[in-house]
Amino acid sequence: MLTPALSKLASALCILLTATLQVACRSNEPGLTEVEFWAMGQEGERVKALLSEFERRHPEIRVKVQQIPWSAAHEKLLTAYAGEAMPDVFQLGNTWIPEFAALHALEALDARLARTRDLNREDFFAGIYAANRIDEITRSVPWYVDTRVLFYRKDILAEAGYPEPPADWRTWIVAMERICKLGGGTRYAMLLPMNEWQIPAILGLQAGASLLREGGRYGDFRNADFRRAFSFYLDIFRRGLAPAVAEAQIANLYQEFAAGYVAFYITGPWNLGEFRRRLPATLQDRWATAPLPAPEGTFPGLSLAGGASLGLSSKSRHKDAAWKLIEYLAAPPQQVAFYRLTGNLPARRSAWDHPILAEDAKVRAFRAQIERTATLPQIPEWEHVANKLAEYAEKAVRGEMSEDQALQALDRDVDRILEKRRWLMEKGSGR
Repeated sequence: MLTPALSKLASALCILLTATLQVACRSNEPGLTEVEFWAMGQEGERVKALLSEFERRHPEIRVKVQQIPWSAAHEKLLTAYAGEAMPDVFQLGNTWIPEFAALHALEALDARLARTRDLNREDFFAGIYAANRIDEITRSVPWYVDTRVLFYRKDILAEAGYPEPPADWRTWIVAMERICKLGGGTRYAMLLPMNEWQIPAILGLQAGASLLREGGRYGDFRNADFRRAFSFYLDIFRRGLAPAVAEAQIANLYQEFAAGYVAFYITGPWNLGEFRRRLPATLQDRWATAPLPAPEGTFPGLSLAGGASLGLSSKSRHKDAAWKLIEYLAAPPQQVAFYRLTGNLPARRSAWDHPILAEDAKVRAFRAQIERTATLPQIPEWEHVANKLAEYAEKAVRGEMSEDQALQALDRDVDRILEKRRWLMEKGSGR
């Protein structure tokens, strides 16, 4: 005889088995198309809440979501490509788009976009949309955006004599010096993890550097524009305005920000929710966000056009059904709903008219910054180039190399990374 506990367990197992069989049968029902969708990190879990409505609107389609950790996503996509096992729709980081376009893994989307009224190109942020176009062909659709802005302590900045955040590099440096002076040697002005490539890249783009030259054939980090930006970056450490620490050495960012150990931090939208959750209630009115300062002139300065996009596999057997899923997820109502679920910022301008975004003062800086973004060099090798930028930036900060030595070594290593690219381009041009 079953005990009450065993009886409950048996009932639960029966229900689970029945549900599993129903799902299995449903996906094999005649006339149903199953679209396989790979999504990364928390997005892979949260997006499921939006799919029941999609399936209600399209009863002939079922979506099978596979959640993949970001740490394994790039390799898993490459493995799937090599094994001809790509999903119909997949999420990919914007810096991966050139690589998968070069592999011919992404369907060209311009013809489909031209037939789709709900995906008006003008409604996407220009810098973000540009990141999805390779060689004048749209290869993916922006799903959500991220860019980096300045998170800062309003009270500390005001104490230093600045009621408003700095708008240019010179004012920024002076403000940071005053903040450090007020701290009496117990405070830094900014947290700037020295192993992050994004900040030197952003400053370089702000200064007008292209990072690479001759169509992405060679590194261009000894260029005068990048040299100016790199010198500014290193000067922050030389003046003692930021601690010379890597990301892994930061014990607890939120505690240090709350304690006033630093007043500035350049980061992205993922930290909006974290700052709201982790900082004490007494500090919630004392921190804010602002677009990035510019070298001089036009404010705000440029930031990166980051985020994630939705790609349609060129080998998909269900392209029409897969495209319907992309259309649905990229529509403004779903963009707003996804923001509610994840905190990921919409890629559509019209979605930002919703009060949940338009009336949030801390989100407003991102809206302004997204209009001032730049794309990174659109080459498949960018991830390797970025790693070298981080490596030599850290060596220069630590004093292991001079500024000139670091930039010379960076160009040398990047030229080696791009050697195969040069060979392929020269072969293709018949030279």
